[in-house]
Amino acid sequence: MLGIDPGVSRCGYGCVRRDPGSDPAFRALCAGVITTAPADPLPERLAELARELGDLVREVSPDVVVVERVFFQANARTAMSVGQASGLALVAAAQAGCEVAQYTANEVKQAVTGYGAAGKEQVQRMVAALCGLSAHPRPPDAADALALAICHLSLTPGRRRVAAALARQARQREEPSPPDDRFLPLEEVGR
Repeated sequence: MLGIDPGVSRCGYGCVRRDPGSDPAFRALCAGVITTAPADPLPERLAELARELGDLVREVSPDVVVVERVFFQANARTAMSVGQASGLALVAAAQAGCEVAQYTANEVKQAVTGYGAAGKEQVQRMVAALCGLSAHPRPPDAADALALAICHLSLTPGRRRVAAALARQARQREEPSPPDDRFLPLEEVGR
């Protein structure tokens, strides 16, 4: 599971594996930040980020790439930059044939800390605890990327159960129920 915290200047990444039955339940395999020089022209920075993300996805070879979804951004310039980096991460995942998942920052914080408005320090502390790390993962971009991967790994089993239940329910609606001999048809009641 590869988490990507998109940004043009600083793009965090973190790879996590779930170890069922072990303590800790998650294992951080790698984490870091891809940086581009703010002084370079934007097209060059985007091209460099695209190359780096493509190399990372090929090297890590994840089943799923989890990218933070931009839900709301007060600063339009920041939102545009994050959107561009997010698009590059989605393309790298698609080109590698990876499944893609997206979560907002609040969804990630809720899944990892239990509080959707948690601060960076709380997220770092919980990521360290969940992965059995001796120190908080730094920089925050890498911690956020690890949190994205943990979020997806945590939510996927529940979502699979819901999808299976909905599929069963849909099949039951399509298949006529056999008559129940214990109950009389309405027209025979009172005879």
